[in-house]
Amino acid sequence: MKHFFIFLGAFLIIILLAVFNLSLIFGETFLLPGGGSLSAWKPVHLPAAVCGGENNSCALTRGTSASPTADMVATEINIASPTANQIISSPLSITGEAKGSWFFEAVFPIKLIGENGKVLAQGQAQAQSDWTVPGFVPFKAELSFDPGSSTIGMLVFANDNPSGLPQNEKQFGLPVRYSGVEQIPVKVYFGNAQLSDGSGDCGLVFPVVRLLSKTPAVARAALAQLLQGTSDEEKAQGYFSLINPNVGINSLTITRGTAKVDFDSAMENHLGGSCRVAAIRAQITQTLEQFPSVKNVIISVNGNSAEALQP
Repeated sequence: MKHFFIFLGAFLIIILLAVFNLSLIFGETFLLPGGGSLSAWKPVHLPAAVCGGENNSCALTRGTSASPTADMVATEINIASPTANQIISSPLSITGEAKGSWFFEAVFPIKLIGENGKVLAQGQAQAQSDWTVPGFVPFKAELSFDPGSSTIGMLVFANDNPSGLPQNEKQFGLPVRYSGVEQIPVKVYFGNAQLSDGSGDCGLVFPVVRLLSKTPAVARAALAQLLQGTSDEEKAQGYFSLINPNVGINSLTITRGTAKVDFDSAMENHLGGSCRVAAIRAQITQTLEQFPSVKNVIISVNGNSAEALQP
């Protein structure tokens, strides 16, 4: 029995240490109205019920005994737009009102957090009237952001705290959703000596798959991916591109099965021999011919197709 209690005590100590270490790893803990807590690292785990209420928002405050309670914070700021769980896109226009004590020099900070806890954007709420009054002051802000793979996140408002004292800090969170962007796979073609059949065919190229945001101009988007060249991972797998860096697309049209693509002069810088030219033509042609609407490809440089990509 003695050994059992020793084992149980050791187990409890391990659990307490693990919880403590996780709190250090995952960042601040915020108190929620009505009890409970929220990790700033995963802010979107906020229970939906907590995000209700008259102003459709979620009050947050640092979990210290000296801090204002979350319910108190909720009485000091109202967000008019966006509303809780609204699907937002960039640029995001934000309006609302907050007590004058939230401002310093007519502003207070705002940040937008993604699903993995990464800060997607930061900015300032700008007072729209005298910010030195004790009552509510209207504010506006605008944030530009890229949600990446995030579908849910949180907009976090914080009072400007020139004192730097933790007990004076207040934060207020609004759960949001990001408009999902459908992705489609496309192929881009590169050389690869490791995959070559040893025939010496200069036009032998191989596809790699890239995921793109769905767009009606998918052929041009695929071509833009080709011009970006190979990623570090693709290079490690033996892929390479013989297209010059920083090549621009002047135009791309597809009519009756023929794609006409015109590049700027960077395409022809230091081309070298015929083998390289054949490889470049193959990269461009096969990238475009993956699409059913393209049966033939005409390549030009600054409008000249007759002399484009000549060795």
